[in-house]
Amino acid sequence: MQAEIVENAEAIDTGEDGNTVVRHNERVIFVKGLVPGDIADIKIVKKKKKYAMGKVMAIKKLSPLRVKPVCQHFGTCGGCSWQNLDYEKQITFKQKHVEDAFERIGHILVEEKLPIVRSENIFHYRNKLEFTFSAKRWLTNEEMGDTTNFNQPGLGFHVPGLFDKVLDLKECHLQPEPSNSIRNEVREFTVKENMPYFDLNAQEGFLRNIMVRNTTTGEIMVVVVFAKDDKPMRDKLLQHISEKFLQITSLQYIINTKKNDVFSDLPSVTYKGKEYITEHLIKKNGDVLTFRISPQSFFQTNTLQANALYRKVSEYANLQGNEIVYDLYTGCGTIASFIASEATSVVGIEYVEKAVSDAKVNAGLNAINNVDFFAGDMQQMLTEEFCRHHGIPDVIITDPPRAGMHPDVVSAILKMAPKKIVYVSCNPSTQARDIALLKEKYMVKKMQPFDMFPHTSHVENIALLVKV
Repeated sequence: MQAEIVENAEAIDTGEDGNTVVRHNERVIFVKGLVPGDIADIKIVKKKKKYAMGKVMAIKKLSPLRVKPVCQHFGTCGGCSWQNLDYEKQITFKQKHVEDAFERIGHILVEEKLPIVRSENIFHYRNKLEFTFSAKRWLTNEEMGDTTNFNQPGLGFHVPGLFDKVLDLKECHLQPEPSNSIRNEVREFTVKENMPYFDLNAQEGFLRNIMVRNTTTGEIMVVVVFAKDDKPMRDKLLQHISEKFLQITSLQYIINTKKNDVFSDLPSVTYKGKEYITEHLIKKNGDVLTFRISPQSFFQTNTLQANALYRKVSEYANLQGNEIVYDLYTGCGTIASFIASEATSVVGIEYVEKAVSDAKVNAGLNAINNVDFFAGDMQQMLTEEFCRHHGIPDVIITDPPRAGMHPDVVSAILKMAPKKIVYVSCNPSTQARDIALLKEKYMVKKMQPFDMFPHTSHVENIALLVKV
């Protein structure tokens, strides 16, 4: 069948996952690669009942909202899908996305809608990046014309939608130096030494992944993941990294013999330096909280913006010192530790056991003794017996993953009926869905979005719910 081509279609809005919205004959078409205001010819590649997916064939007129992307890999990488959109407009569209989700999905009335909090840094804001080694790197259309590029190794990010294809990165503007320097030096050295890059399909090779973490305190962690334990070759690389980058404070390695690249459940070995790096968060009153971050630790990847977000959570909770607080999906306990001094007691619940272990360590580091952390499935943990033992919460803070809260968790919250709920979300759509289920007992007093990830379509949002 001949493909349907929509000519001179105008992009009118932004959608999720970096898509742009086009309307044609009462039909919504989602397209990547455009910004609102662009006029383009679009080929329909997939049709659904309520919408279609399209591919840009030719841009006929450029939007005035466009800016020149900073990164040479823009358009192929997929990591910063909005880098060609003016930052002020990014902020506008993110605010609109949050408000639309509450109005259209949840049909929720918000008493006070506060403006989005901009990121202090719009580049080099991430404190963690993971790169993948590939025996056969992804080739762009231009590179396909040169056969010498075939079957060349690469070190970088997975190409969107392709689990076994890796784009070889020359630069990335998400993380500060020495992130780029470390990745490029490792590539140069390992290629020169003929160290085999991993082939995910064939399940053979030596080098699998490298992770770089940094903190605002100036500490740097590098973790190299190997597919097998070849000590001479392993030590040769690690020694080169340690000699080349003296600023690394924690150099570790992991042996991953599994068929997938997930290494969060594997033990790490310290080759040089400490077993962890240390991060600080600063409360509004000037108190400094210390957090140890191990290779497997979860920590918000935009530290400065996370600090601002936690201050806002504390402000919304407005604790008076006599409350029992439940911190659901507590992670490594950053929010729980942040507000502990303002409450009688805090109960943190998280399903990842390693995160709970980190939370307990971090509470101890900060001499916090009124917080208890528990690992388990949220919907099974929040029983009447649990609440009788630990106290009915006056305030609940919840920060679930993108999928939002399970309906059983929402039901449990309604039964506990705290005076306030502070709902932090990285997905306003599921947040609005969950809050709609809470409307029988709660109203949204106010909400405020946070831009945690500039140049992407992702947005964080905090909502304060009060009992009616």
